[in-house]
Amino acid sequence: MADIVLINPRFEVSYWGLEHALPILGRRANMPVASLPLLAALTPGGHSVALLDENVEAIDLDRCARADIVGLTGMVVQRERMQQLLAELKKRGAFVVVGGPWATVKEEDFEGKADVIFVGEAEETWPRFLREWADGRHGDRYEQADRTDMTTVPTPRFDLLAMRHYLFGNIQISRGCPFQCEFCDIIVTFGRKPRLKTSAQVLAELDALRAQGVRGCFIVDDNLIGNKRAIRPVLRDIVAWQERHGYPLTLFTEASLDLAEEPELMALMVEANIVNVFVGIESPNEESLRETKKYQNVRPAGTLAERIRRIQDAGMEVMGGMILGFDHDDETVFDLQVELVREARIINVMLGMLSAIPKTPLHDRMAAEGRLDLENEAAFGTNIVPLRLGREQLREGFIRVLAELNEPTAYFDRLESLYLDGRMDFSRGANRHWRRHPIQRMRAKGPLLLMALVMLARLCLTVRDRPLRREYLRRIGRLVRARPDSSILWIAVVKAALQHHAHRMARSMVEGRTAVINTYS
Repeated sequence: MADIVLINPRFEVSYWGLEHALPILGRRANMPVASLPLLAALTPGGHSVALLDENVEAIDLDRCARADIVGLTGMVVQRERMQQLLAELKKRGAFVVVGGPWATVKEEDFEGKADVIFVGEAEETWPRFLREWADGRHGDRYEQADRTDMTTVPTPRFDLLAMRHYLFGNIQISRGCPFQCEFCDIIVTFGRKPRLKTSAQVLAELDALRAQGVRGCFIVDDNLIGNKRAIRPVLRDIVAWQERHGYPLTLFTEASLDLAEEPELMALMVEANIVNVFVGIESPNEESLRETKKYQNVRPAGTLAERIRRIQDAGMEVMGGMILGFDHDDETVFDLQVELVREARIINVMLGMLSAIPKTPLHDRMAAEGRLDLENEAAFGTNIVPLRLGREQLREGFIRVLAELNEPTAYFDRLESLYLDGRMDFSRGANRHWRRHPIQRMRAKGPLLLMALVMLARLCLTVRDRPLRREYLRRIGRLVRARPDSSILWIAVVKAALQHHAHRMARSMVEGRTAVINTYS
């Protein structure tokens, strides 16, 4: 049978990569890629599978080349490294198969370079390929005819990953999103009809992560509430699982802004110990939201800031996704973005310039209008020629907003606005449970305090900028004095580490030491 090696290439410095924060947080990578342990679980018995994450460990290409099959995955931000690894592996005579998000939307990048290309989901095609490979009759391209039935997906092989090196574990409950945002490739890959796993599957994955010592888990669904009726019983079962085990996992996820109109759903999420939700806010410019078909953000249910505050008041912090460069954006959009983030008390913002991903409606429209520019993408950070902004104006405005949002005073003012003025109750559901179970509370809070103190020491040793280090300690001290709790200390140190990462990224671009890093490219 086959000796199989599956590789996740390293990321370039990016918002989600947290490269500058990880030394403070004591980890090598943010979280593992979800596809590799799932592919390992889908591999029939008898095959040998090794998972290699270049973000955690160096890859021995000679060893990989000795394998029967080398699998390579990657997202858009990994596309250049994918090509480098592919070239090195082929130079060594390796048999290489390629799949994942970038291969799905830009398979022509790998034609004539990889031996086999997988497009889209692979729950059916990966086992079929291995059967055909064993029979000596495999194809060179695989694409499922139908979407995966999520109730058949096995528990990923987390045991094959060195989970101790990751900040978070992850699970996926659903795929697909009912909305039609023009720039998004999710509906291209997973469709607009959300498909969910059963509660039994989800709880089995939580058990598997807990067995690996994981304490924080990101639910990587692109919209957890895409099917609001179906997710409710799953959340109730997660709540019961958390209560049964003493709330061992802190959860994070992504959801659309219409969550703000669902008080019962928000309450369930809080009780499940979902403490932070990433929301695609995109723009304060309502015409830009309509242009990109982000209609869920313009329904008459209050302003963007009011709706974000509803989610915060329910007990979940909001991370925001913001985009610059829509057709209706002009020079006023930069200051409007900064003001919205301040008013909404969003501490961490993933800011990007609009970019057209292949196969999306936006890409088709830009191509038809002659507004795709691939030759100058690296120089401007986006492949789109904006309509009402000059390319230099968009690039410089993006860098300015990124720098302003992550300037220490502005950043920590938002943190204090939410956690001091707003009294954000981190882990509200878990805290309610722990008040009734003081021994479990001590078991949870004790290790958290130790972890926070260790990270605080690393913060002091890592940050060489003395004024910045003093500001970190001053702000952390202010939070802890006002709210003396190990959770608050932990949050304050983590937030300082995240600010350090984003601040260094922004400063490097402002000073011209690095090229523009666009989250949405």
